[in-house]
Amino acid sequence: MATRKVLFIGLVWPEPTSSAAGTRIVQLVQLFLANGDEVHFASAASKNEFSFNLASLGVINHQIRLNDSSFDPWLAALNPNVVVFDRFMIEEQYGWRVQEACPNALRILDTEDLHFLRQARQTALKHKKSLAQIDFLYNDVTKRELAAILRCDLSLIISQAEMELLQMFNISPQILYYLPFLEDEITAATNWNAFEQRKDLVFIGNYLHEPNWQTLQHLKTAVWPLLRKKLPEATLHIYGAYASEKVTQLHNPREKFVVHGRAENARTTIAKHRILLAPLLFGAGAKGKFVDAMQTGTPIASSSIGAEGMANGLDWAGIINDNLEQLVDETAKLYHDQISWKQAQQNGIQIINQLYSKSKFEVPFLKQLSRLEESLTAHRQQNFLGEILKHHTLQSTKYMSLWIEEKNK
Repeated sequence: MATRKVLFIGLVWPEPTSSAAGTRIVQLVQLFLANGDEVHFASAASKNEFSFNLASLGVINHQIRLNDSSFDPWLAALNPNVVVFDRFMIEEQYGWRVQEACPNALRILDTEDLHFLRQARQTALKHKKSLAQIDFLYNDVTKRELAAILRCDLSLIISQAEMELLQMFNISPQILYYLPFLEDEITAATNWNAFEQRKDLVFIGNYLHEPNWQTLQHLKTAVWPLLRKKLPEATLHIYGAYASEKVTQLHNPREKFVVHGRAENARTTIAKHRILLAPLLFGAGAKGKFVDAMQTGTPIASSSIGAEGMANGLDWAGIINDNLEQLVDETAKLYHDQISWKQAQQNGIQIINQLYSKSKFEVPFLKQLSRLEESLTAHRQQNFLGEILKHHTLQSTKYMSLWIEEKNK
């Protein structure tokens, strides 16, 4: 097939050292590049020192403007075959412009994780209600995100649990595609730090991401005070991007709770420690920190929400427990028990190699795109609800954008 022209429209310029979302988008970019496609990346955000150097991979970068009709002739001239929206908010802002300027472009939404699911769980937690309670799922973010999914030709879903949830909302599997993190298989664990070379526990996360901030507070107030009594020799090391003052204020060497700030390399940092301690209270999608831990042979102590959709029936790479006392007991045992620790490490190898190996996913995904490109009209007719949502009478985001543009003049 002839070279495709693929345009990514980013919410931000990707920062793989700051977040799993950044890692994910770079993996997708690399997938298209490896296929020989011409890849463009555009964003209205500003770059910073942590923005990934996409140009070094051969990606053509474009600075665009939000709510600005200059985007339309630029897009028409570029005329991409495929447009990838980085999260549903980007589809809301640019989707209608893509539809008007390049109606035949295949439109893909990379959901990253389901924002509405994370939002619902955050609300449930705030109201001290069970996260399983379904009422919280019926919110405005749900309506917006599902509408964006329906308007696109294909949405990439990172977790099997989220695939099931979307089908509960009667979203057709025809417009969904399960594409997890795309990882290299673990071939030999010889270069990993051994059990006796490692000490202490680690938590890592981007603190602009609310689940990480909430988990950090939970570690400080509930988990670590109990675990410290059982592991008096150990320290809990806290790393992560965008650690604001509220994060650094938790630093207390006397309590062996040490806040370091950003890790230069997440995997190298995690690999020095014996356990990744991440009992997430809420969240969605798949956890990049867990993939990093498994890729460095580091067992994980987590909650069921943290591990959700990540092992798909395989034995977990460590422990999962939602009961605070039991989580603490099991983490302390795992910290000292070399046999269980090595078994957790082996489980991690199985999970990565069976469920995240990029060799299993890349070719089928590219084949699916080729099939869609060949039958795009029929595909869109089958997803008629999506065509209705693209109708001008239902496009509030379009008219909002045009109004903002007029106002800015």
